[in-house]
Amino acid sequence: MIAETVCSAAAAAGLGIAAVTAYRKRFLAAARLVAYSLVPLGLMMTGVVDWVADTAFSPTAWAGFGVLGVSWLLFVSTRAVERRRGGTRKERKATRAAQSEAIAPAASAPSLGQASRPTARPAAAPRAGAGDDFSDIEAILKKHGI
Repeated sequence: MIAETVCSAAAAAGLGIAAVTAYRKRFLAAARLVAYSLVPLGLMMTGVVDWVADTAFSPTAWAGFGVLGVSWLLFVSTRAVERRRGGTRKERKATRAAQSEAIAPAASAPSLGQASRPTARPAAAPRAGAGDDFSDIEAILKKHGI
């Protein structure tokens, strides 16, 4: 009963403001205000307001919302754990097999860490075919007219 009164009052107030707006020759804004003010009236007439009021004061409905929340939390947490672990059991098994094949079983500890240390390279001697590299670039530039 109170919900219908509030919705009707909101609609009447909106229609009054729309009438004043139309009187000021702002017809587009007045039409928009009429549309907004008819929404609560339409919701009340279709029964949506009664349904929301019944749901808001129903302990069974709130328990249902709680169950939905727990379900959502379980979906999110299991997805996060799955991403952290690297996918399904099959994918993790394949990853472990690939990693064990990447390192030779007879490799010693110093040889495993050697790749992370920078090595000193000897100075490169000028090549005899170094001019060939620039000829390719010159051909490209000539092709484009530069």
